[in-house]
This record gives sequence, C-alpha cells and structure tokens, in this order.
Amino acid sequence: MKASTTSMKTLFLSLLLVSVSAGLFAQKLDKAKDLLGKQKYNEARTEIDNFLANEKNKNNSEAWYLKGKVYSAIAVDSVAQASVPQAKTEAMEALKKYLELEKGVKDSTKRYLLMTIDNRKPLTDLYSAYSKQAASYYNAGNFNDAFTGFQGSLDVFDVLANEGWTSGITLDTVSVLYAGISAEKANKLDTAAMYYSKIAEAKAKAQGYESIYKWLADYYKTKGDTEKANHFTSLGKEVYPDDPFWLGFEVNMLSEKGDKDALFAKYEEVTKANPTNPIFYYNYAVELYKTAYNEDSAQRPPNSKELTDRAIQNVQKSIELDAKYPNSRMLLGQIYYNQAVDVINKNKAIRPKGNVKLTPAQLKEKETLRGESTKKFDQAVEQFVEIDKLLGGQGKLKMEEKQFLKDSYDLLITIYEQQQKADQAAVYTDKFNNVDKVH
Repeated sequence: MKASTTSMKTLFLSLLLVSVSAGLFAQKLDKAKDLLGKQKYNEARTEIDNFLANEKNKNNSEAWYLKGKVYSAIAVDSVAQASVPQAKTEAMEALKKYLELEKGVKDSTKRYLLMTIDNRKPLTDLYSAYSKQAASYYNAGNFNDAFTGFQGSLDVFDVLANEGWTSGITLDTVSVLYAGISAEKANKLDTAAMYYSKIAEAKAKAQGYESIYKWLADYYKTKGDTEKANHFTSLGKEVYPDDPFWLGFEVNMLSEKGDKDALFAKYEEVTKANPTNPIFYYNYAVELYKTAYNEDSAQRPPNSKELTDRAIQNVQKSIELDAKYPNSRMLLGQIYYNQAVDVINKNKAIRPKGNVKLTPAQLKEKETLRGESTKKFDQAVEQFVEIDKLLGGQGKLKMEEKQFLKDSYDLLITIYEQQQKADQAAVYTDKFNNVDKVH
C-alpha cells in the first residue's frame, strides 16, 4: 500500500522533533560539563539538577554520572563544599544510580565506560573527601562526626570493592579501625564491636591490633555472651599465639563460670605453657586455696588438704620465680597462719572430760601439736617479715601494697602475742600504727 503524502510529512516531523529533543538534551549536558570544567560548581550543579528534575531524564546514566562528578568536585573543594554540606551524600547517591543504570548495558566493554575513562576518579575523590573530613573531626575530638565520616568512606570503598575496583582488597582495614575507635569513644559500644569484629573476622594482624581481639573478648564476656567471647579469644590465639593474655582470659572465664575441675585443668595447661611466669602460678594457688579453705573446717571439701598442698606448691614456685612479689608472700603467709590456727584448735579440742586427767598419750599429742603450731607460725612469720622488707622501707605505696603491709603487721602482732613475745609484738604494733603516715 502506498503511503499518503500527509502521513509521510507527519512521520518526518515526528522524527525531526525527536532529533531536536535529543540535541537539546546533549546541549544541556555539554553545558553542565563545560561549567564543571571551568570550576563553576554552583552553576554546573543547577544545570544538572534541573536536567534530572525532568522525568524524561531519570534513566539517563550519563546525567547521573555527571551529577556525581559535579557534587564530588564540590565535596573536595574547601570553599565550594561549605555552601553545599550535603555534597558528598548527593555525589554518592548519584554515582550509585549511575552504576545501577549501567548494569543493564549488555555489552560489558561499554558498561561503566564513563567511570572507566575517568579512572573512577569521582569515587576515589569522594573517598578522600570523607576520609579527610573524618580525620579532621577525629583529631578535634568530635568522635560522633568522625564516625559518620569514616562510615562514608567505607560506603564508597564498598561500592568500589563490589565492582572489583580495589585490586582484590575486600576490607578497608584502617577506615574500619577508626570507625570502631570513633564509635567506642562516642560510647557507641555495640557499633564499635561491629566494626572491630570485621577486623577480627578477617584475622587482620598489625602492630597494636591484638588489642582489638582482646577488647572484643572482654566486651562479650561483660555482656554475658560466652560463645562470642570464646570465639574472639580463639581468633586472638590464632593470630597472636604468643600473647599470654588468651590463656589468662580463658582462666578468668572458667573462674567466673564456677567449674573448678575445668579451671584447675586450664591452670595446669597455663603453667606448663608459661613455666617462667610467676603470676600464673600465684593465680593458680589463689584458686586452689579459695576452694580448699573455709574458716569453718566442717564446710571444707573432702580434698581440702590435697588442694592446700597444691596451693603451697604453686605459690612457692611463684616466689621462686619472683621473690619480690608481695602477693605471693602474703598468700603463703596466710596459708601457714591458718594452718597454725587449725592446729591450735585441734589442740584445744583435746581436753579432759569430767574429773579425769589427760592420759600420757593425750599429753604427748598436745605437746606435738604445740610444736606443729609453732612451726607453722614461724613459717608464716618468715613471709610477713619478707613483706616488711619489701615494702616497709619504701615511701608511698599503692593501695594494695599498703593493705598487704598492714595485714602482715597485724598478723605478726597476733602471732607474737600468741607466743607471749611482747617486745616483738610492740615493734610491729608501732609499725602498724604508722603505715598510713609513712606510706
């Protein structure tokens, strides 16, 4: 069928209108590009915003890319960005929209062509803008805004990483670290844990990073989440196997849990793994003796003597490794003192019934017990005197050290009064009364 002259003219006019419209669109984008090139950012921004305000242009990927470039340029310009504080956000949203639209380009060689030609500069500039601003806020102590800035740089990094533009690097460790630190300093602890976890899960290792694993383990322990606390402890041990913190932390976890058999087994592991560390032997001795001793002998476990003997062995090992550690001296002295009191109580329990005198065997047993109590007191005195030598001659003491000194003097006074040695008791009474003044 032959088309009429009228219909041909109508078709030609329609094609002409489409051509003119496309040309006008191109001209508007070219104008925005020209203004951007001349660093007339506000005019370029107005031009591209007006262009995209037209519903017909909403799916124009080139326009979105150009908007991203304009706002990214504003974001890195110290003067321009002051009047457009939302520039980074606008740039990020525009570039994300560009990438979304470009995903529909079937020819992979043409996909993201504009971004490729610019070597992804709008995104890298945006990353720098966020990072620079975040660092500025951080150094000024404004940790809330610093956190927001580091979050922004990480958002940009994620976009780059998702497109495979980070040379295989999948974690921006430094930005994640400072996002976590900023959140922690802003008291956003759950958020800090989330960012620190990214580093730990990646098993990142660098100077000072061991504190991240420790922070996470302690954080989840404090929250009562034993599973996560153990998880980050395991990661920490894997990445920093020589750090003694992990065994100590596991010990503390077991101690709080109350499973004494598991706790003692762990201490055996710890002391074997750290045979020259006096603190582990001391802590082991403390746990053993806490389990073994009760002032009411009827409340002590059946294996109290065995546990006490093991406590003595471990605290003696601690002293052998560090003779100047007052904690170990104090513990050993207390154990000997309590043993002496037990012997005295046992001696007192041997008494005549009615008008019947003690038998020769009973008298001999009491004499033997008096000798045992004296021996135990002498062993206790040796440790308390050593504490006096270690701390008594010093000036100002830490609170714990001052308490050790007071307790040592107090027990020495009690022992010497028990043994009716008034002169020695007087010496330590004077020292006791002057602890706060001297130390």
